[in-house]
Amino acid sequence: MARIYLASSWRNEFQPTMVDLLRMHGHEVYDFRNPPNGVPGFAWSELDPGWQNWTAEDYRKNLTTHPIAALGYMNDLRGMEWADTCVLLLPCGRSAHLEAGWFCGRGKRCVVLTQDGEEPELMALMATDICISPDEVVQLLAHGNGVARHKRAEHGG
Repeated sequence: MARIYLASSWRNEFQPTMVDLLRMHGHEVYDFRNPPNGVPGFAWSELDPGWQNWTAEDYRKNLTTHPIAALGYMNDLRGMEWADTCVLLLPCGRSAHLEAGWFCGRGKRCVVLTQDGEEPELMALMATDICISPDEVVQLLAHGNGVARHKRAEHGG
């Protein structure tokens, strides 16, 4: 079974269900909302309730010096290092895409889960696999066949 880093967004309401689904199928899953050290998942509002009004300078200062940001970063980075597979659950934001890119750059498996209504993204071709349903992700992880790679091979890529 896989050790999965589920990269997504706090705004993605399906994220907790996907964590449960993957665990139900025997996978270990890093859940950024509930890191294994028991510290609640990182949220900008923990640093400053007015974070949405920050200047670029405020953002950089808080990102690079605030202890809560440092802890949140280390939790997620340790989860990424521990995992052998990233599942990028769309829709999500910039951080999740950076995390998925890190997996691709490290040569680790990266599965993109996209569904109807998602905006296409060319650079998703970096991922090892592209799935279009949670069931397809579960099947892929159980059998190890590369859905995206298989599709590209059929079209001469």
